[in-house]
Amino acid sequence: MSQGVIIYLGLPLLGYLLGAIPFGLLIGLANGIDIRKQGSGNIGATNVGRILGRKWGYICFVLDVAKGLVPVMWAGGFLRRTAEMTTSDGALSQLGQLAWLAMGAGCILGHIFSVYLRFRGGKGVATSLGVILGVWPYFTLTAVVVLAIWVGVWGMWRYVSLASITAAVAFPIAFVALIWRLEQWAFADLIVLFVFSCLIAALVVVRHRSNITRLLAGTENRGRKS
Repeated sequence: MSQGVIIYLGLPLLGYLLGAIPFGLLIGLANGIDIRKQGSGNIGATNVGRILGRKWGYICFVLDVAKGLVPVMWAGGFLRRTAEMTTSDGALSQLGQLAWLAMGAGCILGHIFSVYLRFRGGKGVATSLGVILGVWPYFTLTAVVVLAIWVGVWGMWRYVSLASITAAVAFPIAFVALIWRLEQWAFADLIVLFVFSCLIAALVVVRHRSNITRLLAGTENRGRKS
């Protein structure tokens, strides 16, 4: 079995197992509460913060971001030291980018479909943010733009779900805008990353379909779990 095959199988599996760690549930159980039976029933940071207080909500958010950020950062460094995954100038080839993103996809899918929770989980926003921040510099810089959009929407309407949906839709658009603005980035070299950005956006929107229904009906609660 070639090194490439091992990488394509091993990285996403490792990412999945790490992403599947249900920090929100663990925090709740440590405080004597099954967070799945409280509030919105979601294991994410917003519901944890609502039930246990802001401190625990922030801790849960940081941990959910970290389980996307840390594995992807590690994978990027590992792949750049792998000759089979790099170009002659040391940059990741498109195959290398694919392997890198496979790790990130595993983290996100692990959070959403956790093997530890019978393939249930959160909506993936915090872990997706971690993955995005870890894909340096391409998605990291894009995330700065998208975060500003998230803060602006949330500040204006106070709906976490609306801010998350808007930021997700803006993500691939912002990425293309940066490619257009930065001469050192070429779209042809980053097509794999662009496709991944579209998939992340679509996944976040689909996971928020119930929130979209409530927003359109005017029944969404402000600050409800994204």
